[in-house]
Amino acid sequence: MPPIEITSFGYLHGDPPPAHVTCDLRQHFRDPHWNPELRQLTARDEPVAQAVMTTPGILAVVDALAAMVRAYLAGPAQAPLKVAIGCAGGRHRSAQVTQALAQLLREEGTAVTVVHRDINLPVVAR
Repeated sequence: MPPIEITSFGYLHGDPPPAHVTCDLRQHFRDPHWNPELRQLTARDEPVAQAVMTTPGILAVVDALAAMVRAYLAGPAQAPLKVAIGCAGGRHRSAQVTQALAQLLREEGTAVTVVHRDINLPVVAR
């Protein structure tokens, strides 16, 4: 099975990383950044993980991304697969969806590498 790399990133920190599949979470899902209690936290903190994963539609996005990964892996080319998941700052939504997708794929026996490109960068003033 080819290697899979999932990268979370923030559009406000630069261009998306090169990927076969890119998912943009900015417009359609609530942003923990706007909650002052969550703003300085990241997806590594349980309150952020809970806020993101209880957002309507997020579980369906994770399932859809997993289905897309499975479809790529079923194709005839056994090349590495790169998935990029972005939000505004890369600390909350994209990082948590990346974690959830990686966990789901690992539970299915798929080897996954996770990169959080922007999770440790300062919060972007908006």
